[in-house]
Formats: sequence, C-alpha cells, structure tokens
Amino acid sequence: METVKPSYLELHSSNKLAGTISLLKLKTSPCTICPHLCKVDRHQDDSGKCHSYYLPKVASASPHFGEEPPLVGYFGSGTIFLSNCNLSCIFCQNYDISQMNSGIEVSISELARVMIRLQEQGCHNINFVTPTHMIAPIVEALPEAIDMGLSIPLVYNSGGYDDENTLKLLEGIFDIYMPDLKYMDEQTAFELSGIHNYPEVACKAVLQMYRQVGDLQINDLGVATRGLIIRHLILPDNLAGTDRAIEFIANMSKGSYLNLMDQYRSEYHAYDDKRINRRITTEEYASAINLARKHGLHRLAR
Repeated sequence: METVKPSYLELHSSNKLAGTISLLKLKTSPCTICPHLCKVDRHQDDSGKCHSYYLPKVASASPHFGEEPPLVGYFGSGTIFLSNCNLSCIFCQNYDISQMNSGIEVSISELARVMIRLQEQGCHNINFVTPTHMIAPIVEALPEAIDMGLSIPLVYNSGGYDDENTLKLLEGIFDIYMPDLKYMDEQTAFELSGIHNYPEVACKAVLQMYRQVGDLQINDLGVATRGLIIRHLILPDNLAGTDRAIEFIANMSKGSYLNLMDQYRSEYHAYDDKRINRRITTEEYASAINLARKHGLHRLAR
C-alpha cells in the first residue's frame, strides 16, 4: 500500500510554511482569526470572545477511540483538546474545557512535543479540538514537530464558526477537516451558542474546506488520509435545522462523509431551556437518516 504524505511536509520543505506562520501571527494582534473579529491583542489581552491569550492551554492529549471510524483506525486518533472556544454553547458536553478555562498553558515547543508523543503512540493523525482560536500557535509549532519527525495527517476539528480568510491561509496544512454544521437558523445559533450569522459563516467555511481537500479519502486499512468529515448534532424538534443542513451538504457533494449525531443530552445550562432539556427520540434520528439517504448521501457514519 502506497503511503500518502501529509501536504504540510511539502509546504515546510518549500519554505512556504514560514510565510503562513507570519500571516497568522499578524491576525492575532489585533485578533481577526475568527468571525467574531474581536481585534484584541492576543499577546497581551484575553478579553476577546474566546478568553484566550496567544499560547494554547491543553486540557488533554491522548489516543482517542470515540471519533469516527476512519480517524480512529486501529490505534486511535491523537486528540489534543485545547481549552476555551469561540462558541458559548449552553449545552456543551465539554463545558469544563470549552468555557471554564481548564487546562495547562504550553509553549510552542511543548505543543510540538505533544504531537510527536501522540505519533510515537501509534496514532493515525493529530486531531486538534478546537483549533479555531488557537490556529496561529498550532501552525507555529509545526516546523519544530516536522523537524522531530512528524509525518501523520492533521485534523482540524472545529465548531464550524471559522473565518473563511483564515481558512484560506491553512490550505496545504490540514489534510482532514472535521467541522460541525451546528445550525441552519441564525436566531437559534445566537440563543444557544451566542454567535451571529452562524449559518452563513459555517456554510462558507465548509465550502472552503471542501474546496481544499474534497471528499474523504480512506486507505486500504480503513484509515482517513485526506478530505472532509462533517458532523451535525441533531437537536430536539429539528431545532438545529437538520433538514436544511442535509440539503446543503447534499448539494455540495453527495460523496460527503456525514456523521448525523444522535448523542445529544442536556448538559451545562441546557436543563434551563425547555426546548432542549430532553434527548432526541428514536423517530427523530431515523427521520434524519432517511432524509439524508433520500438526498443521495450514502457515506453516513454509524
């Protein structure tokens, strides 16, 4: 079986990666990394929407076996959970990490070493959760990690609220994008996650990701090497606009790899909202699966 080399290796060898690092660092002072455009100086101030300085905090880093099968493979996805987030989801199942600032701040060199340790443990990829607000230090750590032998794909595992211009700078760095497509209704996105224009922003982000990497490619061992994985969490009473999300994805590509997630449960502040203080029903999940198939989507994660 032919080994597929991650695209970031070519960027590094051609010295193009250094230019990307410089451009991303410029976008952190004032910060325009994500669609909030907070314009704070991330090197001195953490008052932006993500409440983060420039250096990342790592909440955990280990082989993860709960991701989609093509990411997990035999030895797990090397998942690095980064503290804080540019979303404020009232139902977040990882709220201690995303909204309570748990984690340990690491240097650029330490982040590079974390990637190498995960690769040495046999992980098939390095899976950053959530990279949106920390993309500048992540990319800054890459040259050092590459020089130490990093050679497995990188996964951009985000909430979908990603700036299209920032994503354009990442072309050739991430071989696998895995965004959420959370909502197709702007008001719902604001009420549940505190964000404006989510459907418009997220759809543009997904299209940009697809333009860069295309449909998911899987090798002979069943492991993903490149491409797009889309997640959509089904909420009670179609609150997430699942029907519209499916239609959008099918119109983009019927070869899309889609995970229609049925694991919603009331967490964090969701208990206080009557719209989402219950799990979805078997019928709601089956309806979503049937609708996806009706639209010609045949690569559904199960």
